[in-house]
Amino acid sequence: MFKKMNKKVAVIACCVLTALVCAAVYMTTLPTKVSITYINFLSKVDKGMVDTVYLNDKPDIKVKLKDGTVVYTDNPRDEGFKEELLKKGVKVDEMEFASTWQNAVGFGAGILIFGMIGYFVITNTARQRSGGLLDISVVSNGQEIDRGISFANVAGNEEAKESVSDIVDFLKEPDKYSKYGARMPRGIIFYGPPGTGKTLLARAVAGEAKVPFYAMSGSDFVQVYVGVGAGRVRDLFKKARQTGKCVIFIDEIDALGKKREGGGISGGNDEREQTLNALLSEMSGFKDSDGIVVIAATNRLDTLDEALLRPGRFDRHIEVGLPDVNGRYEILKMHVKNKPVSDSVNLKKVAEQTVFFSGAMLESMINEAAILAAKRRARAIEKEDIDKAFYTVLAGAEKKDRSAIANIDRKITAYHEAGHAIVAKLISPENKVTKVTIIPSTKGAGGYTMNIPPDRMYRTKKDMEKDIMVSLGGRCAEEIVFGEDNITTGASGDIERATETVLSMVKRFGMNKNTGLISYDVLYKNSFNGINDKILDECKNKLDELYSEVKSLLIENMGKLDCIANALLEKETLEEEEIDSIIAA
Repeated sequence: MFKKMNKKVAVIACCVLTALVCAAVYMTTLPTKVSITYINFLSKVDKGMVDTVYLNDKPDIKVKLKDGTVVYTDNPRDEGFKEELLKKGVKVDEMEFASTWQNAVGFGAGILIFGMIGYFVITNTARQRSGGLLDISVVSNGQEIDRGISFANVAGNEEAKESVSDIVDFLKEPDKYSKYGARMPRGIIFYGPPGTGKTLLARAVAGEAKVPFYAMSGSDFVQVYVGVGAGRVRDLFKKARQTGKCVIFIDEIDALGKKREGGGISGGNDEREQTLNALLSEMSGFKDSDGIVVIAATNRLDTLDEALLRPGRFDRHIEVGLPDVNGRYEILKMHVKNKPVSDSVNLKKVAEQTVFFSGAMLESMINEAAILAAKRRARAIEKEDIDKAFYTVLAGAEKKDRSAIANIDRKITAYHEAGHAIVAKLISPENKVTKVTIIPSTKGAGGYTMNIPPDRMYRTKKDMEKDIMVSLGGRCAEEIVFGEDNITTGASGDIERATETVLSMVKRFGMNKNTGLISYDVLYKNSFNGINDKILDECKNKLDELYSEVKSLLIENMGKLDCIANALLEKETLEEEEIDSIIAA
């Protein structure tokens, strides 16, 4: 109430001040008034020097001489004055009175318009500040409890659900824990790849406990203006305390909680550092009886500041990783619940096929399958719909118009993909090559080989070397068949993947004898320089060694390479059974 009154007073004061300034400017620009005696005026009339006399009811009258000079003289207020002037050829104008009022009204209107413009500018700025960039409050009052979300809506994250089940119990029955002297964890961080259900799990905690849920993003707190983010943090926690028991969820917390280096965060960002300090102090100021739990989510736990991760701030760090085969099966069952799915669809097999799929990708795949079935006006979602949706999510939809593709390009693509398939099958029999196609996709691929590795927790050095060899198989086949001078740009994505894998082996995992058991990422963080050339040489040598092995393998199996390539040119797409039969022949 008082804030609104203060705003109105400020606006009115600004308008009055503006009007006074305008009036002062107007008065200073008025011409200087020159007066003459009445006798002098009559003399000028007799001599024919007067052009116009402006009559009015004021004490003096305005006189315009023939040379353009304007003077003023006493007003005789005589009824015959006008007639005498007219007889002597002087023009008489009685509109000056109205003209004066017009000037006054115009001046007043100008001040009024100018004041209104100032008013609207100021109020609009205030409105923008209260609902735009400078808005301190980012939380609407009276957040509703989301009763529709519970742990039943979260599939494939059983370990994560188990890790937060006691938080729900704590919110429901705090006395049960207080008699043991236990306090509720003040903060929980969910970390893991994108699309694994971190936000959904946070909502489920609030839904299960039946408490309000405040959802923010880390970027909501970071602004250009210093102090705004810190104010928003304080406002958020103030509202949370007024609410009582609740869950505060901060998504992408790394936007404000990155590690501080040197004089600040990422080169001394004062606003971000103030915001982080405000968050730390607010979390430290919790009382055990408040019943407020802060849940944050990030894809990169290693980038967060250590002060955030210490006990008393974010006490628990819970990984929400990619689901295993059983988790994927549960997620698929949940997403097909209210959809007409044919009996021909084996969800268990689909779960086995979708290795490294996140929950979001699985939902997208089922949705794509439903769209495909709806387009066909089918009675149910068939296996073909899910298969097509699976490849659409991974590689994009097939291009319909392929008439512009030259025969030589089709042949290069066929041998390229055949190279991937041959290497994958020969060096990793446990891998599933479910599909090989030379049909270009809307994601820019000229074709693709669907190589699905076994679902395992860890990747060995041999596994990573095999991945690199499969990636190099396409380029190697091109070189063998078409010559070194005719290799194409089609292997760019394969080379990127191979480079990333070998770089991880050398830099992060200590899988190279010459570079040793050292994490070079840690060395770089501690300003160790001059080791780039050594890493580059080791990566290049390893790739050359594996490329040589792939080349020997393909030359030994040239007949099988030709068979798969010719089959692709004829059919465009090969399934796993067809590939296996060619390899076994």
